Amino acid sequence: MTLKLGIIADDFTGATDIASFMATAGWKVIQMNGTPSETLDTAGLDAIVISLKSRSCPSSEATTLCRLAAQWLIKHGCQRLYFKYCSTFDSTPEGNIGPVTDMLLHLTQLNLAVLCPALPVNGRTVEAGHLFVHGQLLNESGMQNHPLTPMTDANLMRVMEKQASGTCGLVPLSSVHAGKDAIRARLQSLEEAGKHYAVLDAVTEDDLLTLAAALPDRVLLTGGSGLAGALAMLHPGNGLSKDVVVSGMEGKAIVLAGSCSVMTNQQVQYYRQLAPARAVEVERAINDSSAYIQELVDWYLEYAGPLAPMIYATCSAEEVKAIQACYGVKAAGSAIENLFALLAIRLNQFGVNKFIVAGGETSSLLVQRLNVASFTIGESIAPGVPWVKDIKRPLWLVMPIS
Repeated sequence: MTLKLGIIADDFTGATDIASFMATAGWKVIQMNGTPSETLDTAGLDAIVISLKSRSCPSSEATTLCRLAAQWLIKHGCQRLYFKYCSTFDSTPEGNIGPVTDMLLHLTQLNLAVLCPALPVNGRTVEAGHLFVHGQLLNESGMQNHPLTPMTDANLMRVMEKQASGTCGLVPLSSVHAGKDAIRARLQSLEEAGKHYAVLDAVTEDDLLTLAAALPDRVLLTGGSGLAGALAMLHPGNGLSKDVVVSGMEGKAIVLAGSCSVMTNQQVQYYRQLAPARAVEVERAINDSSAYIQELVDWYLEYAGPLAPMIYATCSAEEVKAIQACYGVKAAGSAIENLFALLAIRLNQFGVNKFIVAGGETSSLLVQRLNVASFTIGESIAPGVPWVKDIKRPLWLVMPIS
């Protein structure tokens, strides 16, 4: 039995996001943390998701990581590859969406890639090639202040052409609403015109289903989790794992918030009113990490209440800029990610086995340091937010949409 989809995700949160949408449709999905070094028995699986940490690393590193993942998936019989990135198209002018897409086009010998970040259920829509977040243009939604990948242009064709080697066209909403034949005709005309990428307009779940049914086999699939979920819904199964149960399990929980998005700021402000919370001191994370981690562990262990304590680096855009000006963008980001990852290791030794983690870069490094190879995908607590369980031990994670 061949795999229907092999997904390469650019961070851990995005990997669980796309896996959950396919699992909700009944597909049997397994999520791998990094490209496995060994072969895997894929019997009974519909899809494999390989989670990488490739969103904001140098483009050359991202393309190498994604190439290895793609080759592994092809070797394991994947019918189609899918490059998963955030529904807010998180990237820089240098990449990494463009360079990775170019590499995958070359590897698969395909001429055209579709770009579909739309995720209407979570407020991400694309119209006239422009990405909107809850009705606001991407560059006015708060994403323009992202500390690592500030998005200052909502026009996805322009964004893509700045970081890729080819030119980009559009499948407009009028073609989508005209149906399957119109979509295919539009894609063919773009390919004949020498376009290498096609942004897909979509503002509703029905639009995604129409696109999923229309896309020919000879295009490379890239985008958010919405299109993958629609593809799974076309051929639903009954493979959703029922054994990823958290309620009533022994162990402890913690909330770790590394994202500084508008949504995570709102979530942190709300949860601070309910449970013990402590803000990260960036200077100590950089200059005194060992003693600081022990202090945070001690603080956590002193608490015995019903709700999980929270440690957060989440702050406003103005505070982020001040921190970056003082310590440097890379130094501040790396210090916070490493702090959370090392803290997770220490807390796990004290029985913490449920981690609620906000932030793609934060969760990716944390999972690497916890040495988790693969996850089972359980039921979602919100669209794109499932509990996932380490296949080999009692350790659970959930990544809220940030």
